[in-house]
Amino acid sequence: MTTLLHIECSPRKQRSASLEIARQFIARYQQNAPDTQVNTLDLWALELPEFDGPVMDAKYAGLSGTPLTEEQAIAWSALKTLAAQLHQADVLVFSVPLWNFAVPYKLKHFIDVVSQKDVLFEFSPEHGLRGLLRNKTAVNVYARGMDFSAPDAQAMDFQKPYMDAWLGFIGVKDVHSLYVEKTILGPKVDQASRLNSTALALLLADQLA
Repeated sequence: MTTLLHIECSPRKQRSASLEIARQFIARYQQNAPDTQVNTLDLWALELPEFDGPVMDAKYAGLSGTPLTEEQAIAWSALKTLAAQLHQADVLVFSVPLWNFAVPYKLKHFIDVVSQKDVLFEFSPEHGLRGLLRNKTAVNVYARGMDFSAPDAQAMDFQKPYMDAWLGFIGVKDVHSLYVEKTILGPKVDQASRLNSTALALLLADQLA
């Protein structure tokens, strides 16, 4: 059985273009593979732990090989439980709006919390840094207010490059990207982009499921 984890990064819900296309992909994927288990992680309904105090101390204790205190162990366990959902999934679907040329702060917060040594990556003198999320497929659905396809606009895109770099760092090599652009101009303007992205999402689901 395949496990698919949808990480919702937009607070707009029914008005979200990234969620709309991601849900189309997921529905088609389930249609093709009915035994797929779909889990959802809504970052806006989740109380992400602050990365300070005991959890910060636990990080540096682990890096130095110092045993964790009880308080640190509890804090670190909460972090590992959150990251476990990434380990358990076969397919990761991220619905990501563009905020100020990059990703929403809730997604950045999530990434900062779970991206830890011996949680999502490992390090050794022999092999250096290696990601721990192996044999995973990621589908990133990006929504952009304007058209970022022009070369001069691509220099302002810190959304896709950031996600590609992070996923590669934690070991996810099979990454697919879908886009909806011009969303800030309203549905009459972005309709063509939504239709095209929907068609590509359905095709991708047919290929992957």
